[in-house]
Amino acid sequence: MKRREFIRDAGLAAFGTFALTHNAFADKDPFEGHRMSVAELQSMMTARTMSSVQLVDFFSQRISTVDKPINSIIELNPDARSIAAQMDRERKAGKVRGPLHGIPVVLKDNIDTADRMKTTAGSLALADAPTPKKDAFIVSRLREAGAVILAKTNLSEWANFRDNDSISGWSGRGGQTRNPYILDRNPCGSSSGTGAAIAAGLATIGIGTETDGSIVCPASICGIVGLKPTVGLASRSGIIPISETQDTAGPMRRTVADVAAVLNVIDSADSDDSVTTLKRERVDYTNFLKKNGLVDMRIGVARDYWGRRSDVDLVLNSALETLKKAGAVLVDVKFPNLRKFGDAEFLVLKYEFKDGLEKYLKGRNSQHKTLEDLIRFNRYNAEKELPYFGQSILEESAKLGDLNTKEYKDALETCRRYSRDEGIYQVMNENKLDAIIGPSNAPTWMIDTVNGDCGSGYVGSSSLAAVAGYPNITVPAGMIRELPIGVSFFGRAWSEGTLIKAAYAFEQMTNARREPKFLPTYR
Repeated sequence: MKRREFIRDAGLAAFGTFALTHNAFADKDPFEGHRMSVAELQSMMTARTMSSVQLVDFFSQRISTVDKPINSIIELNPDARSIAAQMDRERKAGKVRGPLHGIPVVLKDNIDTADRMKTTAGSLALADAPTPKKDAFIVSRLREAGAVILAKTNLSEWANFRDNDSISGWSGRGGQTRNPYILDRNPCGSSSGTGAAIAAGLATIGIGTETDGSIVCPASICGIVGLKPTVGLASRSGIIPISETQDTAGPMRRTVADVAAVLNVIDSADSDDSVTTLKRERVDYTNFLKKNGLVDMRIGVARDYWGRRSDVDLVLNSALETLKKAGAVLVDVKFPNLRKFGDAEFLVLKYEFKDGLEKYLKGRNSQHKTLEDLIRFNRYNAEKELPYFGQSILEESAKLGDLNTKEYKDALETCRRYSRDEGIYQVMNENKLDAIIGPSNAPTWMIDTVNGDCGSGYVGSSSLAAVAGYPNITVPAGMIRELPIGVSFFGRAWSEGTLIKAAYAFEQMTNARREPKFLPTYR
């Protein structure tokens, strides 16, 4: 991908005094900044044994080497080093903005930044679009907290909502992202680049987005923690949309503790996203990081997902044994309406995609302002945009009406009824549950440019919480043939604290995460 290598190299050159051969940590052999938590890095910066500039240099050098076969970073921020220097000056002057001060963050390339990086959703149609007028709200929150936006990550183009036979992790602008655990395997979509980048240790924190599975799937398949918040916890303004009822941004990181620290920053009301302004008590999510958090917690075991793959069942059953040892009370549950909303969800997403994306394109002042414009662009640039799969979802969505259509309203009601009222709420209330556990993933499939995503007997539980708009956190639970397997804890709206408490206690007991074995060495 010569075009992409040029983008990366140009970004590295913009660091000025930074040289790829320079290692700021030569006296710390080996420096493992990619394995350090937010708290550990803050401790080092407080002790003046490391600076934010040095940390940016470290990750930039790591990206230049480790990421070559993975292809998770679509563009480096040419201003990252100067931002880090400003954070170092503030620290020296006694001003520390919080736990993320000076910490490098990567963002999925559907999140607006009003800087010298592009925001394209992986599509060449937006490669020359005007720079967003302002940062996405969550980006402004991260910057205010002192985070350093290091890079944008590749994704499944248009957040994997372009074609029914797509290849997760592929975009026209960025090419194919690969799984860091086994490079011919898929990283899952659509936050594929973020998941792969964090798994490979290319930044401290990653931000992804989810409509249904796009945080949970790549996080679990890439062996990290990912949290999809309740819709309305984190603002969506300035994020290229699919669905106003299901879209949300969320943190992706190696540990539950770091995810909690990020959630504290992005949980904020935004007047430009009305669902975030609902009155509710905001909490410090780090207060839920308790090793004994599972004691007397009632966990529903979503048995609908057992019995599909024996190897996945073995990992799940081991997880249940851990929960019991930790003091949790396990209750087997079933969701009789689990298969009643799939078609309705897809219809809702297509309606909302057309409505939301066309509003975004007009607000961005892109020369392509409708789905029909994007369809024509892709046909005209078929060699670059349509080499492996088509654009059936774009074409189907373009034919639909507005959100006042009875078909849309009926489908939305079906989704809410079977995922919420007669789904999560009913099961949790009848069984007096604190949370529900299910499989996050099965071993990931091969990258296949002929057949697209095949799934290979895929098992996942993201849809219930996604369609309901409720929270879901995935945490590593084991390995199958060198590929990560995660478990998901999900539950009622605004139950992030409870889910973090369960996931953290489980994580501390299992320490199930394993580093990828197939990465090139850093040195």
